[in-house]
Amino acid sequence: MDNLTIFTEFLLMDVTGSRELQVLQGVLFLVIYLGALTGNLLTVTVILTDTRLHSPMYFFISNVALIDLCSISVLVLRAVVNSLKGSRMISLTECAVQVFLFTVCVAVEFALLVVMSYDRYVAICHPLHYGLIITPSLCSQATAGSWASGLVYSAVHTGALFRLPFTKTNVIQQYFCDIPQILRISSSDVQFCEFVLLAVSVCLVSVCFAFTFVSYVNIFSTVLKMHSKEARNKAISTCTPQLAILLLFLLSGSVALLGPIAKTPSVKNLLTAMFYTVMPPFMNPIIYCLRNREINTALRRRFCR
Repeated sequence: MDNLTIFTEFLLMDVTGSRELQVLQGVLFLVIYLGALTGNLLTVTVILTDTRLHSPMYFFISNVALIDLCSISVLVLRAVVNSLKGSRMISLTECAVQVFLFTVCVAVEFALLVVMSYDRYVAICHPLHYGLIITPSLCSQATAGSWASGLVYSAVHTGALFRLPFTKTNVIQQYFCDIPQILRISSSDVQFCEFVLLAVSVCLVSVCFAFTFVSYVNIFSTVLKMHSKEARNKAISTCTPQLAILLLFLLSGSVALLGPIAKTPSVKNLLTAMFYTVMPPFMNPIIYCLRNREINTALRRRFCR
């Protein structure tokens, strides 16, 4: 026991090997971050300032945009600072905070995407009862419940992950504190506990995904039965962005969970991690701007002013 080394700092991945490439990597992360920052802030601003968008659907969209902004800030800002400073170091406390905040963002966004699928189901399949079912109080309760469940899940997850000291190694082969990487260097007791938590999480996610899948099947079956082409196009324009974002979220999550755990630094590992951490917050505002007619119209009005 006297020969054990307890690590209080971690070394993040360095795939460049030269100072110039480190700076270039930091600039690339900064450009992506500024693009995501601009897109998500613009989405939130347009929804808040345009009274035509003050509806439950856009209330949820603005919350998703804020969560995307938080999630990319938690990971990318640290990567930018490390790259520009030429540092790979992150403390144990900072790593735990990063894991906690990122897990909160992921859990809350998934919960909100499930709520949004129900919102679109009621709006398209039961339009006459929409105002009675989807009330402002229900929207507030659903959002608060999403945040509460995300906070509880993240607290349990992070507490289990960091409850024992790290003695194997302090090298994380990723540009941020990736949960699979932390599990790789953690003790066997922590790995078993995390396995149980992940098994429960998979069951909960499967139930939520089944609910969302059934909602969208009912939505598109109802849309196909509509006789009015204008009503059909409007329904599709409000549903396809949410469905595209849900698919992007699930695809990136599958890559994160099912992909191999890197043991050596490589550009492939960096690009894979960027896909499931950076691309959803960066792409979501673009998807809304391209596919949602009402947000498009609101943006044109804003720029004309």
